[in-house]
Amino acid sequence: MNNQSHNQIVSFIWSIADDCLRDVYVRGKYRDVILPMMVIRRLDAVLEDTKDEVLQMKETLDKQGIANQNAALCNTAKQSFCNCSPFKLKDLTSRSTQQKLKADFITYLDGFSPNVQEILEKFKFRNQIDTMIDADILGAVIEKFVSPTINLTPFPVLNDVGEVKLPALDNHTMGTVFEELIRRFNEENNEEAGEHFTPRDVVELMADLIFTPIANQITDNTYSIYDGASGTGGMLTVSQDRLLSLAAKKNKQVSMHLFGQEINPETYAITKADMLLKGEGTEADNIAYGSTLAADGFPGKDFDFMLSNPPYGKSWKTDADKMGGKKGILDTRFAIPFADDAKFSMLPRVSDGQLLFLLNNVSKMKETTELGSRIVEVHNGSSLFTGDAGGGESNARRYMIERDLVEAIIALPNNMFYNTGIGTFIWILSNKKNKKRQGKIQLIDATNLKQPLRKNLGNKNCEFTPEIRQQILGMYLNMTENKYSKIFDNDEFGYWKITVQQPKFDSHGKPITDKKGNLVPDKELTDTEQIPFKYENGIKAFFKKEILPFAPDAWIDTNKTQIGYELSFTKYFYKPVQLRPLAEIVADLKALEQETKGLLNEIINND
Repeated sequence: MNNQSHNQIVSFIWSIADDCLRDVYVRGKYRDVILPMMVIRRLDAVLEDTKDEVLQMKETLDKQGIANQNAALCNTAKQSFCNCSPFKLKDLTSRSTQQKLKADFITYLDGFSPNVQEILEKFKFRNQIDTMIDADILGAVIEKFVSPTINLTPFPVLNDVGEVKLPALDNHTMGTVFEELIRRFNEENNEEAGEHFTPRDVVELMADLIFTPIANQITDNTYSIYDGASGTGGMLTVSQDRLLSLAAKKNKQVSMHLFGQEINPETYAITKADMLLKGEGTEADNIAYGSTLAADGFPGKDFDFMLSNPPYGKSWKTDADKMGGKKGILDTRFAIPFADDAKFSMLPRVSDGQLLFLLNNVSKMKETTELGSRIVEVHNGSSLFTGDAGGGESNARRYMIERDLVEAIIALPNNMFYNTGIGTFIWILSNKKNKKRQGKIQLIDATNLKQPLRKNLGNKNCEFTPEIRQQILGMYLNMTENKYSKIFDNDEFGYWKITVQQPKFDSHGKPITDKKGNLVPDKELTDTEQIPFKYENGIKAFFKKEILPFAPDAWIDTNKTQIGYELSFTKYFYKPVQLRPLAEIVADLKALEQETKGLLNEIINND
């Protein structure tokens, strides 16, 4: 589905809200009706063709006194869900009274199978029925959603000669429609837009990056894909399609299991609905509800491929409190024996938990398989450099880099996402690096590789075309250096942070010592220095060359030396503004001077 069709659906749905809900709900609450109704209509449309057979089967089962009917009815519906009420949604557009409509609509909702009931419960949709009945708008809302001018199904609508009249609404596009509507609803109420939904072009690039490098290693096997911040499930869907496509090109037979976790009840419900619509009832059970950080839905489980766009710049204090308070967290995903520290803590500041999602994925990497595990994850810039040496963020980077897990990091253009214009970066990790990548990290600056959109989608004003995606993928696969791509040894990003002290002197100018004869440091003269791992001959050489000539009495407090890691794209890709030649500037000034004289003479002569 193209952007034009996407925008048409968004506009149509928004018009439903404006036409039917405007005098009943504030705009920020439109979502409470519109989002679940979109899912209901989508499910309903899929079930229309088999409705009569389902009702016949129910009648047979009732006569036989069979109580547990769900499996048989879903099988008859040829889906992993069903509705055994006597109604289709379009049957409810005309009812004699509001109370009759209410009763029949509740009967219709009650007819859905248990897996759909959970979705409706997460939307809290039944809470809206009385409000819509009292305002006499339920019938109008239903009529709008079953309109033949809109297609909310995953199947194209054809005209009389078999041509596509209305394109299919695939799962990922449905997710983008939801995201755009949620953004509009929240803007109307001046609310935060929440997590940043991942645009299709970025997801496509992420799928390229995670699967293409190992395409030749795909075997007839079962693979698992996991997203710990699954949102509406679009990343899982695209990843599944990409792996299946690559396998088919290699004549391999693969099966897949999708796993995800989502904390937002609405987006969780959408993901479950998408899984059901794809006929993957079992896969729908693999989507966990709740916080990935405080309530990991898959403890002890590992996965082949992991893709995520976790929330960034979002506090995880609530999660920290649930886990026993930041100081008491012993979760082995985030605190683990490493670097001679039995409790090597990688906990970031509570104001931003995005690195915890990456560490969660790292903890779920397979160690014993030939492929190991691959991770592709989107972050903002703070994951690259925030945090001091020895702090949680720096320790997280140290853990991943010293274990040689980081293959590459790609800087994306600004304004690539619907709800934020800030800079973002794709991290690529693997615990089975190929030989040429071992001990190295590739940085790719793709900030200028973009195509403008004709019309903005929220903050998103540019996109990756297939050609641009291929250009980025090519640089990554070839692992060659050019103006966009640079390759470094792992220790390029490490440094020692040393504490330099100088003695405190009395009024006589003599250094003060303590009872043990040790020099007492002057706190006002205490300083810290960062020494790159790459500095020739290390700390001692730096101290001798850079400090002693200026402070001959100084010494290093070795007990306070810390190791830190940070990555700076600016350092490696900064392009200084080219200054104009002096002669050119002088010529412009002279020309301006002559022009000024001419104007002044003209003014004087006119007087």
